This record gives sequence, structure tokens and C-alpha cells, in this order.
Amino acid sequence: MRHAALAHAALAFASLCLFGWRPALAAEPQAESPATALVLSIDVSGSVDETRYNLQLEGIAEALEDPVTLSAISATGGAGVYLAIVTWADGAQISINWRRVASKADAAAVAADVRRIPRVPGQFTCVGGMLRTVSEQLIPALPSPVEQVVVDVSGDGVDNCGDLAEIHEARDLVLARGATINGLPILVPGENDVVGTGAFRKPGFGLRLLPNTPEQNGTTLDAWYRDHVVGGPGSFLLVARGYEDFSRALRRKLVTEISFLASVAKRG
Repeated sequence: MRHAALAHAALAFASLCLFGWRPALAAEPQAESPATALVLSIDVSGSVDETRYNLQLEGIAEALEDPVTLSAISATGGAGVYLAIVTWADGAQISINWRRVASKADAAAVAADVRRIPRVPGQFTCVGGMLRTVSEQLIPALPSPVEQVVVDVSGDGVDNCGDLAEIHEARDLVLARGATINGLPILVPGENDVVGTGAFRKPGFGLRLLPNTPEQNGTTLDAWYRDHVVGGPGSFLLVARGYEDFSRALRRKLVTEISFLASVAKRG
């Protein structure tokens, strides 16, 4: 009788194994999704020569590899951040689509790809067009929902593709997505100390005279960014004093943004 019971139990166990039963295993902890998405948007228009272009790419790569930036990323508790890079002139190119950066290895891999980004040809500074690309193509393609999207816009000139109403409309489309736009104007002494617009050439549409506004009399680039680019909750502007200063300014900006957003997430 006892032998029969044991045989029956053995047969039942064999049947379970045959039809797919496996001993229960402890579930592996799932990494938390990032709460923050960052877009780094850099100007590659005609005023940006190869040296300046490479300084921007190297500045981004160095900022990602910096120990202070990595410390800010680690403060997210392993969630990390989503990162995308847009290069723009006449049009905008999503040069690096959303990547999760949650570790030193992640940051190093993205930095290596940044250094290999091919240049997008173009002469004009179409800020509005770039913002439309971000709002219509990039933000909707996020891999998972996030609590905050931050768009960092850097450049050395004002928009010369659209009038202010068009630029504000494009900015408002990004803000309507719940994003914040921060500015990193690059001030080049003796070159763009004062900026202004009297007419602009929209690619393919020739010259078009702008209405008579104070903008025609000139302003500073940082003031123009503050008035017409930045916006959204907690938005701010940080100036780079020339292209050689871009890496320092961007590093400080990234650390400020990631640290602030990580602290907000912890409080929430």
C-alpha cells in the first residue's frame, strides 16, 4: 500500500514537470522607470563652424561622463533619466532618440554615440521649427510616461526663419505637452553681443520684412531667449560665455535639472 502511494506521488510529480510546472522562484525586482526626460537641443546653423560643432558635442559627452553628473543620476535611485539629442538648423534632426541613462556605463555609451553624431547641413536658425519637431515627434515617442520633460535649447543666435508669433506658437505646443523649456544661449564677445532682426529669410520663401517692433533695434541674446524661448514650470536660463564655456555651462545645467527633479520625485 505504501509503495503504491509513493509510486502514485512520483507519477504525479513527473506529470507536472512534463506539462510545464516549475518550482516558484522569487520575482526579480523590476527597475523603476525614469521620472524625468531630458532633450538636449543644439544649434548647428551656419554660424557654427566645425570647431564650434565639435566643442558642443564634446561638451555634452564630458557633461555625461562628469562624476558630479553621475552622482546626480545615481540620486534617482536607479531609475535614471531618459535622454534625447536634437541637432537643428533649417530643420531638426533627432540625432539620438530616447535612451535611458541610469548608470556610469549607460552614460559612457551615450557619450560615445554623441561624439559620433554626423552634422546636419543648414544655414538658418529655425528655433520654432525645432520646437515643433520636439512637440510633434519626440515627446510623443517617450518609451514610458514621465513626470517631467525638460527641453534644453542652446544656440548663438535668434530665430531667422519665422516671426515672433510663429515662434511663440511652437513654444506653446511644447509647453502644452507639460514640458519645461530651459535656455543655454552661447554669447560670443564681439560677435553676438547685440542681436536683432529687420528681415528674415524663411528657407524656400525668400525675404520677408518683419513688422516694426523693438526687436528690430536689437537686444541681447540672453534677453531674447528669456522672452521668446524659455517657459514652463521652474524654467531658467544659464549663459555660456563662448563655445569654450559650453561644457561647463551644460554640466552645471544638467546637474541642476537632474538633482532638482530627483528631489521632487523623492518628496512626491
